[in-house]
Amino acid sequence: MPKQVDHHERRTSIAHALWRVVDQQGWAKATMREVAREAGVSLGQLQHYFSSRAEMLAFAMEFASEQTSHRVAQGLISLGDPPHPRDVLRLTLTELLPLRPDSRATSRMNAAYVLEAMHDSSLREQVGLGLRDGRALVERLIRQAMNDGQIRPDCDPVIETNLVLALTGLAPLLDLNVIEPDAALAAIDQHLDRLFTPAS
Repeated sequence: MPKQVDHHERRTSIAHALWRVVDQQGWAKATMREVAREAGVSLGQLQHYFSSRAEMLAFAMEFASEQTSHRVAQGLISLGDPPHPRDVLRLTLTELLPLRPDSRATSRMNAAYVLEAMHDSSLREQVGLGLRDGRALVERLIRQAMNDGQIRPDCDPVIETNLVLALTGLAPLLDLNVIEPDAALAAIDQHLDRLFTPAS
């Protein structure tokens, strides 16, 4: 009997190969041929699953997002029930920064994804939707913390959400060795300490 191919597993394997190529060589080197070589499949096999680099990248980022969400969910388990919103934001921010090999690869993929989306209308819509969903989650968390008295009621939740998300801009500074991980974590902690100072 011919061996059954698990198509999701094959697509996931190709996504991991794309991560490795982008992480080690950069998006410019992530050709369909190079990713096929890294995944150990023929170019024809890869094209059976993905018709273009953009399609391959979109799937890889969807999978990366699931992996990040899983790591955040695992981290939340150790934060108590219910976890403090400051801790949730800190955990989420640190997962989005290149502080460990897995999050570094995801961060570099994300940079490639955003860059590609600027010139691809279908990707642009998908990237924008994902970013808006993530931003909405952060704003809901901040509004709830304000309602619960953990953040001063005179704060503007829209501005505070944007400032929290701006901390993800530390990613290229870390990746290019402009700042050290301790400096990035100190900036995150100081900002969150300021935000979560309840009214006296």
